[in-house]
Amino acid sequence: MDWADSPEQAAFRTDVRQFIKDRLPGRYRDMKDTGSENAGWQADRKSSNPEANQAAKDWATALAERGWIAPHWPKEYGGAGLTTIEQFIYNQEMAEAQAPPVGGMGVSLLGPTLIVHGNPEQKAEHLPKILSGEVAWAQGYSEPGAGSDLASLQTRAVKDGDEYVINGQKIWTSGAQYSDWLFALVRTDPEAPKHRGISFLMMDRTTPGLTVRPLTDMGWAQPFNETFFEDVRVPAKNLVGEENRGWYVGMTLLDFERSGISGAISHRRNIRDLIEFAKTDEGKARSRLGEFTTLRHEVADRHIETEILFNFAFRIVSMQARGLVPNYEASMNKMYGSELAQRVSRTGTKVFGLFSTIWQDQQKWGEQNAPYSAMGSRFTHLYVRTVPLTILSGSNEIQRNVIATRGLGLPRG
Repeated sequence: MDWADSPEQAAFRTDVRQFIKDRLPGRYRDMKDTGSENAGWQADRKSSNPEANQAAKDWATALAERGWIAPHWPKEYGGAGLTTIEQFIYNQEMAEAQAPPVGGMGVSLLGPTLIVHGNPEQKAEHLPKILSGEVAWAQGYSEPGAGSDLASLQTRAVKDGDEYVINGQKIWTSGAQYSDWLFALVRTDPEAPKHRGISFLMMDRTTPGLTVRPLTDMGWAQPFNETFFEDVRVPAKNLVGEENRGWYVGMTLLDFERSGISGAISHRRNIRDLIEFAKTDEGKARSRLGEFTTLRHEVADRHIETEILFNFAFRIVSMQARGLVPNYEASMNKMYGSELAQRVSRTGTKVFGLFSTIWQDQQKWGEQNAPYSAMGSRFTHLYVRTVPLTILSGSNEIQRNVIATRGLGLPRG
């Protein structure tokens, strides 16, 4: 395997780096590596803070000029039409700069679905607003009784003339409090087998009867919500694809780079920053690396593991570039990456010992209120926030089954 860029790839990488250097708003530069709880572009665009709001607009405008809000979309739909390797390079450089993505689920999920299944009117109405950063979307899939087994969803939609009337509940609706529109899978035929009788609907989040209630996680953040539908009336024109065929519509995505390179970059950066901080006078006073050889070995192990994850990502993108579809390889990447995130955070808290019991960071609270925080309490925050990573996006138990059956050829139990 050749890890080096070709001349063309090197030129593209230089272009991306220069673009980020020239156009990334100061707010996002200043928030790098501070431990601050930045909810990202989608939250900033709805913020009452003028600086945050302007930064979100400026960044969306800059990316839109290059078609880089949706770099994987075809050019005829307003994307950049980047190759798989170009997307990999783009994602890698964005992750290195900690530049926030724009568009969220509108770019990654709703847009690709409309490109394949939407009618001309739906494409004309919604795709430009996603690409300009004007409208943000949230996904209504999971329910209290339908998470990993999504096809068991029970939120009901009944056709009434030119509208659908929706009743039910969704949960883990990420970023819904910052969204403008919601797309959801709903059951339109309760008598059909569970993978059938499901339809894909789009709706304005301000529709009467639609209530979004943020859920607070154990890190005092609100990354997701529970969403309630009480006689929510949605125009039938907002049905994407055929009625009762929504499962197949919802599973549609454009073929774009999904190597998970941003996770590998993030873990690598956290270990690198930990090592650099431990060399400073403050770091020597806070860390226990000078006391315990086992801790130094553990940090070395984490460093090696971040390189392994990088190569998992590179393997996936290399397969995609050859026209192959990663299968169990993607499960290996997800499982290893999510567990590595937990190991990195745990190692970081061990390094700082009792200093890791401090939640407040100096950047946000000031040294007077957090005089002993280490690295902005970064690893303390990570320790708490990485707990659900082995559950979301397909639990690691499911990933192990995929690896066993599809990768190792083991029989199903």
